[in-house]
Amino acid sequence: MKILVAVKRVVDYNVKVRAKADGSAVDLANVKMAINPFCEIAVEEAVRLKEKGVATEIVVVSMGPQAAQEQIRTALALGADRGILVQTDAELEPLAVAKCLKKICDDEQPGIVLLGKQAIDGDNNQTGQMLAALTGYPQGTFASELVVEDGTAKVTREIDGGLQTVSLKLPAIVTSDLRLNEPRYASLPNIMKAKKKPLDTKTAEDLGVDVSPRTKLLKVEPPAERQAGIKVADVAELVDKLKNEAKVI
Repeated sequence: MKILVAVKRVVDYNVKVRAKADGSAVDLANVKMAINPFCEIAVEEAVRLKEKGVATEIVVVSMGPQAAQEQIRTALALGADRGILVQTDAELEPLAVAKCLKKICDDEQPGIVLLGKQAIDGDNNQTGQMLAALTGYPQGTFASELVVEDGTAKVTREIDGGLQTVSLKLPAIVTSDLRLNEPRYASLPNIMKAKKKPLDTKTAEDLGVDVSPRTKLLKVEPPAERQAGIKVADVAELVDKLKNEAKVI
């Protein structure tokens, strides 16, 4: 069985994001980029399925500028077999990404498509669900456990009320949550091997997908700075301030 894993190039989660001075976009100059953490969890799960003998091939796909090859190579070093880059300098929206992934699914015919539940830049949480709608595949979102056997995927998903387990007939789409696994570190030998693994480059035009944005970004600004707290002398003063100033009791 083939597993297709989608990964996104985002600002590293350890970096403090800044807006440009004119407020037109996020300042990416000299900023460290990395695989979206949820996508890295998806890669790890695919590798574990291959190690169990469930999967025979792992294909990693990413969309973005040529520099996104770095994130694909990282996934290859973690255990994926080959990569596909849909190269574009456009600001991709979830629907455009889902349409591109749908075309790749048509070509690759994977048994499972693994994605991160959301990206830490846009936090949209839309691509997996849109891809399921376009392909007609069943979906298991927010997965904290995945078991694949006998042509089905049992997905334990995190919901507001606790946990829910769904059984999906393959091919299926699964989006990973934080508790699905803990990604491994790439070893130096695997990093060197990843440089020789195949990586194909396509364009949105090759796939026949229009990636023109449907929305317009008006302004980007940082959140308001948190105000300093105050110290109180005793419980009575605390209660007084909560009641009369904060008005929470």
